[in-house]
Amino acid sequence: MPPVEPISRPEVVLPGISASQGIAYGPIFVYLQSDLEVPEYLVEKAAWAAEAGRFEQALLVTRRQIQKIMAEVEKNLGEQEARIFDAHLLVLEDQALIAETLREFEKTRVNIETCFNKVARRYISAFEQIDDEYLRERGGDIRDVAQRVLANLLGHTGQRLINLADQRVVVANDISPSDAAGLDRSSALAIVTDSGSKTSHAVIVARSMKIPSVVGLRDLTARVQPGDIILVDGYDGVVILNPSEATLFRYGKIQREKRTRENRLLEANRLPAVTQDGVEIVLRANVEKAEEAALVLQYNADGVGLFRTEFLYLGVDAAPTEEEQYRSYRLLAEALAPRPVTIRTLDLGGDKPIASQAHLFPKENNPFLGYRAIRFCLDQIPLFKEQLRAILRASAHGRVQLMYPMISGSEEMRRANAVLEECRVELRAAGVPFDPAMPVGSMIEVPSAALSADLLARECDFFSIGTNDLIQYLMAIDRVNDRIAHLYEPTHPAVLRTLRHIVVEAHRARIKVSVCGEMAGDPNYTALLIGLGVDELSMAPPLIPAARYVLRNLKLTEAKELAQTAMAMESPAAIHALCARFAEERLRA
Repeated sequence: MPPVEPISRPEVVLPGISASQGIAYGPIFVYLQSDLEVPEYLVEKAAWAAEAGRFEQALLVTRRQIQKIMAEVEKNLGEQEARIFDAHLLVLEDQALIAETLREFEKTRVNIETCFNKVARRYISAFEQIDDEYLRERGGDIRDVAQRVLANLLGHTGQRLINLADQRVVVANDISPSDAAGLDRSSALAIVTDSGSKTSHAVIVARSMKIPSVVGLRDLTARVQPGDIILVDGYDGVVILNPSEATLFRYGKIQREKRTRENRLLEANRLPAVTQDGVEIVLRANVEKAEEAALVLQYNADGVGLFRTEFLYLGVDAAPTEEEQYRSYRLLAEALAPRPVTIRTLDLGGDKPIASQAHLFPKENNPFLGYRAIRFCLDQIPLFKEQLRAILRASAHGRVQLMYPMISGSEEMRRANAVLEECRVELRAAGVPFDPAMPVGSMIEVPSAALSADLLARECDFFSIGTNDLIQYLMAIDRVNDRIAHLYEPTHPAVLRTLRHIVVEAHRARIKVSVCGEMAGDPNYTALLIGLGVDELSMAPPLIPAARYVLRNLKLTEAKELAQTAMAMESPAAIHALCARFAEERLRA
């Protein structure tokens, strides 16, 4: 850590959300990224055509700026990281957004900045209402692009982080992906933000640059003072203002231990995920794009346990065709063969509307319990069949598995499978090859599906437990509501009992159980889940090394004993502490 002059202000420990691992220490640089002030005025009739031309020119200039950023990111970080900005280019190509802006101008005849700002804010607001954290953060991409377009229309250059003078910890209310990409790794020691989440594109860029990041500090920008020194713990999501000498000494030791551990985990990740008593556990990856096949291979995953297909539907002005979907699914299946690829059917609706199909979604008072996922698909059969045919066609090119989201029970599963069978008949009639034995499973994320797992298992080849939604629905907790997020407890006895029930009924029906929610990627819960009888874990690729290391340093009998002990306990906090101690002992081995 660089030497910094100590100051006499008291130490303050602030909890946040770990976004990018690492420890950093240094003086602050406060970066307040605020919305541009957009003037509003009527445009004279003689200038109407020129006003539309100004808009077109601003879009072109913005495109060139983003392409330049992409080139720099690809050069410095790699092609995978540069593809993050594909979403920004798609915003600029969104014909619905462009057309709505021009219609707003034709209707009001106020300046184009005002019209574009109004339409863009409407899009951003729609994304901010989405329950899924990753999808909700895509609103940040639209905001970033919109601010660039507005800056070009207004002739502003604005404050940029690329001009950071010396080594500082960047403290911001928020940070855009393009600002993150422009950071100089030798100057930006860490990033700390009031808002944001660990799935934002800005954080993904920071993670790729190995810049420690903590987000969700709420009001840190208002609390810091000139001259403050800050320590950022990107492992545990903690920020310490003006740390004491004792704290600095302790974190210096932690930093050395963490680096040693990370190297050890990566080295062991080349080895099989086999427990010390010889039981092999399957570790798969969660992905959003076919291009992420390289990450799956890089982290030695046993294939894909969750391919979120809704990303093909976002940021485009028309739903993808069957052929476009087929090409994407086939690309992933071929790249990973003979490893299996589990494709989840469209998980959109209600709280996750498709812009190109907005007319299909009613306004709902409670979209989280509404018209979404399999409910939407079974009501929109032509759209559903396009996706099912594309998945079936891709199954001829690798080991493809299919699963449905938000299934509530066996009757709904039978209805979905009936549509799938219609697609099989259509493809056979057309002479199109597919795998007739493609496994078909259900996600278990609705309490009714969990409680009737014995009935549902008769209709399935496998279960995949989506713990994010299952816990949310079991506990009646909106996990993205800051006021009650602390009540979201993966180790609540009700959650453990539900998981155990699902596993018992699945195994009684001789089908396997995977977990693909956030619990699967947390090494604190690796032994617990395996001890409860889960057969496979699926997680973000970078989380696999820690899970593999824990598994290789335990016996299945120990994991079962841990689960049995946890099942007999009442306190979620005590259960978590028990699991965390067990995991830490294995990670230190």
